[in-house]
Amino acid sequence: MSENDAHEAERPAQAQEDHGVPAADRTEQEAAHEDGAHVGTGTETVTTAVPDGVIPELVIISGMSGAGRSTAAKCLEDLGWFVVDNLPPALIPTMVELGARSQGNVARIAVVVDVRGRRFFDNLRESLADLEAKHVTRRIVFLESSDEALVRRFESVRRPHPLQGDGRIVDGIAAERELLRELRGDADLVIDTSSLNVHELRAKMDAQFAGDEEPELRATVMSFGFKYGLPVDADLVVDMRFLPNPHWVPELRPFTGLNEEVSAYVFNQPGAKEFLDRYTELLQLIAAGYRREGKRYVTIAVGCTGGKHRSVATSEKLAARLASQGVETVIVHRDMGRE
Repeated sequence: MSENDAHEAERPAQAQEDHGVPAADRTEQEAAHEDGAHVGTGTETVTTAVPDGVIPELVIISGMSGAGRSTAAKCLEDLGWFVVDNLPPALIPTMVELGARSQGNVARIAVVVDVRGRRFFDNLRESLADLEAKHVTRRIVFLESSDEALVRRFESVRRPHPLQGDGRIVDGIAAERELLRELRGDADLVIDTSSLNVHELRAKMDAQFAGDEEPELRATVMSFGFKYGLPVDADLVVDMRFLPNPHWVPELRPFTGLNEEVSAYVFNQPGAKEFLDRYTELLQLIAAGYRREGKRYVTIAVGCTGGKHRSVATSEKLAARLASQGVETVIVHRDMGRE
């Protein structure tokens, strides 16, 4: 995300740090008491049972401070989700119960959970286990960003990191990464916002959550240049540097892999078409495994030296193959035009 836009998105959420649960959320808690539900205080685990009826969809948004959590939450809110920011994790099962009692009026709930809750954050693991025991389906969206990007964003608005204390911003970032390590590993969707602006992040969220029907598997095929670094949110990485580089062909150098002549040059090389065929078959096996494990999102990073020719052409072909197999696919060319 861009530095200013990312922090503009984060400011409203950070301003609530000292207020605990917003007034609207306290009303929901009071309603829970009226219904006889047991509400945790933040140091205990909620013991309510989800009532019979329509159990709402649940998305938990978390990630690094400054990575765009509030932008992601706002996007879901615009899509009609009921969004609660900075809710103590112990109250998440209660929110699900209230949604189930709403007779379908609250069918989709998104909860922003992060380290601003301090001691409340420690209850997240117990709440996730509680939801699993009650057979509540939940998805975790984790917003990631590089240390360099996060430092720039905090410095641009002259705000301290919530965990830096008397140290530096980088100390707070390191502490937060350690706290969120396990949660990131459990995430269903990891979005790296290091090079995204607000609009690009919203486009990613829209691609994953818009629409009436949930596809079995959604894929992001991302071309990139190895000289600019690996995408941190990649689930699979493909290296196309085994093919000749069109950069050294003078008439092809100015173009990108979107150009038909460049694409033809790439796939006329020995082994190129065979690689595409076999890798597509391999992805079919991987996709079947992902579905069995309940993983609904996959990011396939396709790299070459500069992210301009071979990776772009291959990403386009691979995305078309996946789409023809019924996989909803988004194409992102991270480094195209960067040179």
